[in-house]
Amino acid sequence: MMRQQHSTKKGQMILYGALLAVVVGCMVALSLCDKPAQAPDDLHSGGDTLDIAIEYSPVTYYTYDDTLGGYNYDLLRIIAANTGRPMKFHPMVTLEKAIDGLEQGRYDIVVAQFPMTARDTARFAFTEPIYIDQQVLVQRRGRQAIHSQLDLAGDTVWVVKGSPMAGRIASLSREIGDTIYVHVDDIYGPEQLMMMVSAGEIRYAVVNRSIARAMASRLPNLDRSVAISLSQFQSWIVSKDRQGLCDTLNLWHNQVKRDTTIYLELQRRYFGGTFPTLAR
Repeated sequence: MMRQQHSTKKGQMILYGALLAVVVGCMVALSLCDKPAQAPDDLHSGGDTLDIAIEYSPVTYYTYDDTLGGYNYDLLRIIAANTGRPMKFHPMVTLEKAIDGLEQGRYDIVVAQFPMTARDTARFAFTEPIYIDQQVLVQRRGRQAIHSQLDLAGDTVWVVKGSPMAGRIASLSREIGDTIYVHVDDIYGPEQLMMMVSAGEIRYAVVNRSIARAMASRLPNLDRSVAISLSQFQSWIVSKDRQGLCDTLNLWHNQVKRDTTIYLELQRRYFGGTFPTLAR
């Protein structure tokens, strides 16, 4: 019996390792989108085309066989069809490179798991909320799993570089009166961090609940029950000096929202339900 359990556990580890290898392979392919600024593909398209840096994740943008999908991707495609505005998508694994490209003028919009905070509104312009999400702790199930933020004292959590989640962990450290160490990863995205937790390579990661939920069936050994933040608005990001573009995106988004059949179906497809009315 013990030998059978050991064999099963070993098989699960091999499976998780294989999943991680597949995702890393995808990252290598997607890294072609992260070339130096001098590369022709990384120049702004010019004209009326909107260059959009979009995060590769199960909620925002993904590929499955020959199919492209993702809530933000599908929503932007609907907007492009409604308005006739050409859009070029630049898939990104690392949030930091997307933000750098925005600040350097290579991209018009960044679409990523980037909660809107008071500190970041001084740096960027944010559209009206696209959806509501929450930051959660991802850990392996079992007797060693923690059940409270307080239990993170003295431990290390992994977050994606460029994400406001590092700031949230720093605030949480002050709230509990003890140190929580943060490893800011500049290679992987949230999906890959979850796979590393699943494979036992790291103990904790903080990601958005929507991503953790989307990955639940693929990584059933993960627990996502410990909330790290309150519910937060998720918006698209533009440069601070392009408020006109931000206003236009809000107008286009509101036009889609008025077509309730399409809008609500999009929410059900990716979130399993519909949002409350989003307003600021």
